[in-house]
Amino acid sequence: MDQQMDISSYEGRIVKMEVDYSTICDEKIPSSKEMAKAGKFNEALEVLLQLEKQTRVAADMVSCSRVLVAIVQICFETSNWNYMNEYITILVKRRSQSKHAVTKMVQECCTYVDKTPDKETKLKLIDTLRTVTEGKIYVEVERARLTKMLADIKEADGDVTGAASAMEELQVETYGSMDKREKVELILEQMRLCLAKQDFVRTQIIAKKISIKFFNDPEQQDLKLKYYDLMIRLDQDSSFIKTSRHYLAVVDSESIAKETERRQKMLTYAVLYCILSPYDNEQVDMMHNLSKNKLLEELPVYKELLRLFMCKELINFDALCTVYGAELNTFDIFNQETTHGKKCWAELKNRLIEHNVRIISNYYTSINLKRMAELLDLSEAECEEYLSRMKAASEILNDWAFGLNELMNLVNKTCHLINKEECINQVMPATPAASS
Repeated sequence: MDQQMDISSYEGRIVKMEVDYSTICDEKIPSSKEMAKAGKFNEALEVLLQLEKQTRVAADMVSCSRVLVAIVQICFETSNWNYMNEYITILVKRRSQSKHAVTKMVQECCTYVDKTPDKETKLKLIDTLRTVTEGKIYVEVERARLTKMLADIKEADGDVTGAASAMEELQVETYGSMDKREKVELILEQMRLCLAKQDFVRTQIIAKKISIKFFNDPEQQDLKLKYYDLMIRLDQDSSFIKTSRHYLAVVDSESIAKETERRQKMLTYAVLYCILSPYDNEQVDMMHNLSKNKLLEELPVYKELLRLFMCKELINFDALCTVYGAELNTFDIFNQETTHGKKCWAELKNRLIEHNVRIISNYYTSINLKRMAELLDLSEAECEEYLSRMKAASEILNDWAFGLNELMNLVNKTCHLINKEECINQVMPATPAASS
């Protein structure tokens, strides 16, 4: 009785079992398996198909589940893969088929995927199972796992785009029956495949499905490192400040705390990417936070480099290269043989010149171009180019701020006019009544 109530709850509706076929199943399922081993495969299936109909009509879900599982087991034991694919499709489509029975059969078939004799048979079985589970919430977890297997096969064949497309159709964040860790693992796999095919926009969208609070659990530190590794690959060319934050998050991981060398390397990257970030309030705040980090005491060279960009003193690029050049070139982010390395080195020079311009502006109310070029160690043409670029960026921000203020003024004015109209409309109907 308890078993029946559990099944009713699983179905989401009350189903009355008319006949209990458990005793008959105990007798016929073993005998059918013996018949199949003796070479009477069709006869064995015929017996079980008749029993399947009886249990399904009588709403004996437990017995029906046992029969469906027995059918696919016989197909597997006799290596009749084509029959298995055929009967999976037929049994799922049967009228009034129990969801519980379908779930048990699909779960049993999933264990056979890795036991297939060849790749073609494996793909056919996966395709059959994905087809019968499509749109069925009660087997969404099994479908997700099968899709992951399919994506792995496609990726191994070199079809990264096909693997990514297969994974993208899964909305695992909505799966209520799936373990949270497994959800995150599948979302991370979606991110990895999207990055592999350089679909950065979709990767950014998928990344937002993961709450970083999940990584506060000490047992999820391996997934935390994998997540931030993917985020670093995503943002390292588009946002240096985000990349710096990702590296700092890795430094704060418990699993990294015990690995001194790795922790120092991650903290160094956090410092370097912060320095490479364009100057704004967020970058200044990040610099101050890094400078207060006690772990930076272990890296005196990079602590001093960070201090140079925080203090109000001019920095000479050639002198910087002499002191820090050899050290910086040991990191792949400044590797001159890669596009990213060349970009980072150019950005380092840009940040240094912009820093010097800000320092000069603090000490001079007016200065001629020739003198400023001397202080920046640039030609007059290069100096003019940098100043124009910085002025253009400032004007864009000013225009945006002005436009935003103008928009908010219009919104406030519109709200005021709407409130005024509402007040007038509330008063108008009362006027005739008062006069009468």
